[in-house]
Formats: sequence, structure tokens, C-alpha cells
Amino acid sequence: MSNRNFLLTLLKIVLTLPVAYALVYPFLHSSQRVGILQEVETLGVYGSVALGSVFLIFVFFYCRDLSRTLSLVSPNARVAQARSVWLMFLIPYNFIEDFFIIANVAASLRNEAAQNPALQSLTHFGLASGIGWCAAQIVSLWPSEIGSFASLIAIVLWIVHWRFIRQVNRLLANP
Repeated sequence: MSNRNFLLTLLKIVLTLPVAYALVYPFLHSSQRVGILQEVETLGVYGSVALGSVFLIFVFFYCRDLSRTLSLVSPNARVAQARSVWLMFLIPYNFIEDFFIIANVAASLRNEAAQNPALQSLTHFGLASGIGWCAAQIVSLWPSEIGSFASLIAIVLWIVHWRFIRQVNRLLANP
């Protein structure tokens, strides 16, 4: 591992520490009934497990589409391996890693757009919606109405980004 990669990994781990704390905060302060505990109370255990499972299924399909995007980009334009997107399942590390995944996909698409004019008008939008859902996801960890609202924003931006990725995949698959 190069010195740069080591420092980048170390930075990601350090940034993951406050995310991990934010994820366990509701359990440390369970009397406040904030964050995930409030949602479990509202949905019940079975409802929460069902909702979480459905969400993870959607994340699987999203990762599959992101992986396909990187696979469809020409190898010389690709800045990350297609399999790197599966780090989205590595909780809590994924909250920080998601920013890098989105940036790598965006950079790959930007490189590809230099050779494929059909992509040129799309690349900025993809980065904005992708980084937007990543940032809103971090804010969603705040145990309050702000966090709940950020969750909604994150989901909306995630869907917008996913639609963008699917559009790009159609363009790349049918030149």
C-alpha cells in the first residue's frame, strides 16, 4: 500500500469514528427515544427489520448499477475498480466511503465524457446529486427533526442519483 493510500485509509477511519458514535448515540441515551429507537418504537421491531431489509435490497441493486457503470466505462477512463462500490455495505465505514465511491464514479464518467459527447452534459448533475445524498446521509444521523428531515432529503437525492446512474448505463451500453 502506498503512503498516499495508507493516509487516505487512515483519514477515512478517523472520519468514521464520529459516525460510529452517532450511530450508537441513541442506544447510549435510550431514555431520550431519539434516532433509530424512535423509529423502532413507531414501526415496531418487525416493521423496522422489514424496512431495513427492503432498504438493503435497494442498496444492493444500487451498488450493482454503480458497479455496472464502472464496468461500462472504458478501462483507461476508470479511476476505481467496479467492485469497490460494494464497500457501501461496510457499516459504519460506508458513511464516509460513500463520498469516495461517488467521487470515483463521477471522475470516471468525466474521463469517459471526454471521449463520449453524449455524457458531457450529465457529469456535473451526477456528482451534485451523489455528493448531496452522501452529505444528507451524514446529517441524518443527528438525533432530531433535523436528522429526520435530512433522511428524507438523502433518500430523494439517492433516488435522483440512482436514476442518473441508470440513464448513464443506458447511454454507455448503447453507444
